[in-house]
Amino acid sequence: MSKAEQKRDYYEVLGVERGADDGSIKKAYRQLAKKYHPDMNPGDAEAEKKFKEASEAYAILSDPDKRRQYDQFGHSAFEGGGAGGFGGFDFGGADFSDIFGDIFGDFFGGGRSSSRNNGPMKGANIRTSVRITFEEAVFGAEKELELTLKDTCKTCNGNGAKPGTSPETCHRCGGRGQVVTQSKTPFGVIRNAQVCPDCGGSGKTVKEKCPDCHGSGYIASRKKIQVSIPAGIDNGQSVRIRDKGEPGINGGPRGDLLVEVVVDRHPIFQRQDMNIFSTVPVSFAVAALGGEVLMDTVDGKVVYDVKAGTQTDTRIRLRGKGVPSLRNKDIRGDHYVTLVVQVPDRLSSEAKDLLRQFDRETGNSLDAVKNMESNDSGEEKKKEKKFKNPFNKG
Repeated sequence: MSKAEQKRDYYEVLGVERGADDGSIKKAYRQLAKKYHPDMNPGDAEAEKKFKEASEAYAILSDPDKRRQYDQFGHSAFEGGGAGGFGGFDFGGADFSDIFGDIFGDFFGGGRSSSRNNGPMKGANIRTSVRITFEEAVFGAEKELELTLKDTCKTCNGNGAKPGTSPETCHRCGGRGQVVTQSKTPFGVIRNAQVCPDCGGSGKTVKEKCPDCHGSGYIASRKKIQVSIPAGIDNGQSVRIRDKGEPGINGGPRGDLLVEVVVDRHPIFQRQDMNIFSTVPVSFAVAALGGEVLMDTVDGKVVYDVKAGTQTDTRIRLRGKGVPSLRNKDIRGDHYVTLVVQVPDRLSSEAKDLLRQFDRETGNSLDAVKNMESNDSGEEKKKEKKFKNPFNKG
């Protein structure tokens, strides 16, 4: 068996259809490269093998001429014709620079370079959570959180330096805010740009630190934050409070505070999107004869008129009793109630006699099996009488 016959289909390797466009092929390869790249999986031979396989597939399918040859002749089109690369394949014509630039925030050796913008940058977002009740998720609520937040140090005005001194240009990164490392791959040298560990990306370091903030430029303190929970919010969704995150870098704006909502389970209600679901027990008498029952809703109790002859698991719809829309709280979903007929498990002797009398008046279901067996026995006797054995003279 030839090497070409042993290889997997390139489209299968990338997980795309044969008619996939260039953007879909690039997207598929980017995901695989990020997942299996050797730098992401040091010492993992299987990951390296999958990375090479995906890279070979991308090198072919990203090149219009090579893709056309592959579509016509398969792997045989390149068998024995390559030098270098993986399995004798030549990757010389493939351009991976934009792929790895997206993955690592850098570029391929010999290609383009990148430089970090050392100007003002927005601070990082802070994430926290708040627990609310089912009803608060439906109608909204005001919550108060107590968090540790950073504010610019007033003593040094945020530069971290002792009053009377100034920050200096970082010697490690030369003020660029990033350091570049190189790693060799089968494709060449990849240069990875990372935030400078000495200056944290600011491009400056402090020799004599501020006595109040100890060189950080920030003072941390506990603060109370008011959070407005909108009506209709669902479990796992977040409320964004702007400018309550980490302070910005080099004079940039603060990040945001993202508050994830955790909704408690309700003992009666269940929610699906804007609709609410629940069950209500109905007595046998009310189900048979009809009558009124009380139903719990998020708006309070409502009276519902049950029709005579209602069967168990009948679902009714209470319009506008569901969850409000996040975009317009005046628009609400519905509340669906399933009626469950309750069978009494404790009856007095009088109640049992009345129930037996009721059964006799409505079809005598209690004796249905006995009557059926009696009828079957009578039919068998009739058949025996009709059948006369001609050999029996007695």
